[in-house]
Amino acid sequence: MGLVARLLALAALLGLLSACSGLHTLDAVTASGGYQLTQGVAYGADPRQKLDVYRPTRPLPETPVVVFFYGGTWNSGERGDYRFVAQALAARGLLVVVADYRLYPQVRYPSFLEDGADAVAWTYRNIARYGGDVRRLFVMGHSSGGYNAAMLALDPQWLRKAGVPANALRGWIGLAGPYDFLPIENPEAKPVFFFPDSPPQSQPINQSLAGSPPALLIAATHDSTVDPVRNSEGLARRLRAAGVPVQERYYRRLNHRTLIASFAWPLRWLAPVLEDVERFVKAKPGSAEVRLRE
Repeated sequence: MGLVARLLALAALLGLLSACSGLHTLDAVTASGGYQLTQGVAYGADPRQKLDVYRPTRPLPETPVVVFFYGGTWNSGERGDYRFVAQALAARGLLVVVADYRLYPQVRYPSFLEDGADAVAWTYRNIARYGGDVRRLFVMGHSSGGYNAAMLALDPQWLRKAGVPANALRGWIGLAGPYDFLPIENPEAKPVFFFPDSPPQSQPINQSLAGSPPALLIAATHDSTVDPVRNSEGLARRLRAAGVPVQERYYRRLNHRTLIASFAWPLRWLAPVLEDVERFVKAKPGSAEVRLRE
């Protein structure tokens, strides 16, 4: 890594210590090429129900489609802050949809899942016009966005209500997602899920998992925000017991924030998260399970 790249990486890491400024730093060092952007497409009537489409300038044959949901404890987040994720995937030939969704206090569980399902439904019905292959449709999310992706993949009621066929998803990717978090300890999440009356069915790990799409679960070994043992490893065990193909990756150099930040080019040296996702999305169905702990 050259001096300029090292300085950019240091600036990004320091910026991540203050959350939003870290995202702005990553955006500032993200290339503007490699994709064609269609912004602010409405998938619903609410101002928050919009999405951006990143079409690769060099699409793959039968271009895979990834719908991405960001984190923020269901309290915060903006799709425009995650261009670095979309650009990284689009540069590898994938078509990426980044969706906003309604947040607390405007809504509580399960309204943001309904929004996510509607965003996937829009993608399912329209993405062919952008060059995407709807037969190779994936959902992916980080942190609370990983929860959203998990629930859409594991609880078929949400996509079914949005008019999406049960077998529409080729797979899903969870990045440090909370899949088993009752009783809730995070004060920001408590009102979102009506704590202490949080419904057990709100938990991905409590779903009937048999027949759900293949999963890739990635986590930081020392994540102090979302426990990887209880959440990623716990869900992986349940999926495997239900006969669902699941791949796991655990990285000791990452934390909760740098896991998603590693999609940005100055920080890719931290761990091959981008390569993990690319390999999973491009793989043929039925690929062998892999569990890697670095």
